[in-house]
Amino acid sequence: MSDLDDFKTTLDRTSLRNIYCVGRNYRLHAAELGNEVPTSPMLFTKPTHAAAEMTGGELRFPGTQGSLHYEAELVFAIGRPYEAGIRFDDLASAFTVGLDLTLREVQDKLKAKGHPWLAAKGFRNSAVLGRWLAYPGEEALKSGDFGLRINDQEVQRGSVRDMVFDLQTLADFVALHYGLGPGDLLFTGTPAGVGALSDGDLLDARWNGESVGSFVARIAR
Repeated sequence: MSDLDDFKTTLDRTSLRNIYCVGRNYRLHAAELGNEVPTSPMLFTKPTHAAAEMTGGELRFPGTQGSLHYEAELVFAIGRPYEAGIRFDDLASAFTVGLDLTLREVQDKLKAKGHPWLAAKGFRNSAVLGRWLAYPGEEALKSGDFGLRINDQEVQRGSVRDMVFDLQTLADFVALHYGLGPGDLLFTGTPAGVGALSDGDLLDARWNGESVGSFVARIAR
């Protein structure tokens, strides 16, 4: 059985562990929201109950607390325990394009008060995952790009080449401060182009121009 098959089986057995997310890891995205680029990785987490899959159907989201923003990201599945000196290429077992969905006005209010972001980032279906692909290594990833289309219009495009902190730096930082091992997911930050969703929008996540998953957003009012 391949590492990719192992990971799919792990998800089926509900042994997903931690969902780590990196904020402000693309300079243009930080700029579009008026945020400074951090000098070390900026981490937050989502509950495992936030995870959902893009399978072509509908996903439901809250719509009574202000705008719901999409943030397309590369997401990596960790397949081995972290050890000092291990390469990221030996840690990752699979990757996909995912969405870190954000209640933007809720987040702005929490930031102004210095409160945690859970209410803005951790609601159900806020960590949407595309179809898992075999991890080809970081150098191979640099020759590709990921993107998001909404209603057949491209709204985001990015690459690991443009990250502020590379994959190795992110893995080392997460492992040092929080721990990193099999079953963990790492959302690596979003490029510029984020915006609000409307009820009925069709979202299509792409890797190298090929769809890895889609869904229709249903926003309850």
